[in-house]
Amino acid sequence: MEHAALKEAVTVYIEAYNRFDVDGMLAPLHEEVVFRNIANGEVSLTTTGKEDFRGQAEQATRYFSEREQRVIHWQLAGNRVKVAIDYCATVAMELPNGLKPGDTLRLQGKSVFQFDDGKIISIEDIS
Repeated sequence: MEHAALKEAVTVYIEAYNRFDVDGMLAPLHEEVVFRNIANGEVSLTTTGKEDFRGQAEQATRYFSEREQRVIHWQLAGNRVKVAIDYCATVAMELPNGLKPGDTLRLQGKSVFQFDDGKIISIEDIS
């Protein structure tokens, strides 16, 4: 796959994420997609397969009233895309980390997308 096509697939995913559009997020994903959230060096969440991902993505839409992932740097190599992200969200419900509705969450992280058969097979969100 050409780098432009890989970048486009990641852009489709991120834009859908920012719109709370779960179906749009699923569109570029492989049926066997594996998602991992890694916080402070530890895997805090793993999903396997599109339906497992859908369940988590739908649940996560309730955590924030607004959210935005903004790519600040792209790195493309082979079938892999790594992006540096500025993340900002407004909390919609009380969260286990002490954040309350209306609080703003800001962080920087990176996401690594691996591709297989033209679809995203693996996503690692690292913060």
